[in-house]
Amino acid sequence: MEKLDVIGVGNLNYDIIMLLDRFPEFHEKVNAREAFFGLGGAAANTITWLAHFGLKTGYLGAVGRDEIGEAHISYFRRIGVDTSGIQIVDAPSGVAVAMVHGDDKRIVKYPGANLFKKPDFGYLSRAKHIHMSSNPLELIEKIVNFASGRGITVSLDIGEAPLSKEVEGKVDYLMMNEDEYRRKYGSLDLSLSRAKNLVVTLNGGGAMVRDENGNVSEIRGLSAEVVDSTGAGDSFDAGVIYGVLNGWTLEDSARLGMLLAYLTVQRVGARSAVVALDEVKGIAEEMNFELPF
Repeated sequence: MEKLDVIGVGNLNYDIIMLLDRFPEFHEKVNAREAFFGLGGAAANTITWLAHFGLKTGYLGAVGRDEIGEAHISYFRRIGVDTSGIQIVDAPSGVAVAMVHGDDKRIVKYPGANLFKKPDFGYLSRAKHIHMSSNPLELIEKIVNFASGRGITVSLDIGEAPLSKEVEGKVDYLMMNEDEYRRKYGSLDLSLSRAKNLVVTLNGGGAMVRDENGNVSEIRGLSAEVVDSTGAGDSFDAGVIYGVLNGWTLEDSARLGMLLAYLTVQRVGARSAVVALDEVKGIAEEMNFELPF
């Protein structure tokens, strides 16, 4: 079987995003100023970027026997993502509804088929790297332990999920935002995490990174007027993964992540800003934003 550069593991959702001038009051109806409907899921958004960048990618997840499930598989096949790890189950595909007003966002999710995804270690053994987001703790730990014993590197956008210190120490690239990190560790001291490499995105843009040698850097320099933050963290993860898999420093990899997030927040929808690598290179050159392409 063909080796894959990256396999994503996570949810597959149908996103409904509405931009509001204000949130409705109790029992009140308001009209959205703008609406977006499209495919989503955190790790799936990351894999979408990496597929557009020319990496060999695959996905492990679950969808229902419905039009949404068919759309996910059709879209991935169209952009070159291997779909043999996507399970089709007897449950409705996942849906996420977001109401956005300025920087405030309210989200309701129906996980549906996502609850039925199971690890397929035969499929995962084809990966050089595994990226996970939005997964149950038990699944995360099984996959991290599997990968660490086989020389497969792992990146994990952990969110609010707890993680044992033993498993955390096996994660090659742990990713979270500033608020998540502060809640988990009590401060922004990056030495408190046992992950081999750590990337923490900062409020207002930028990131702090700590590499496996303990070197800490802060990356700033890009800020955009946020139209919709949906998928910004997923785009950031894609930049980091692309960089480290191509031998970049963690700092340069995070700079690419920052650029992809910068592009994403200026559009409505998690994947609306996704473009090919050559176009990203051109944008970086126009902005005099140095990256080691």
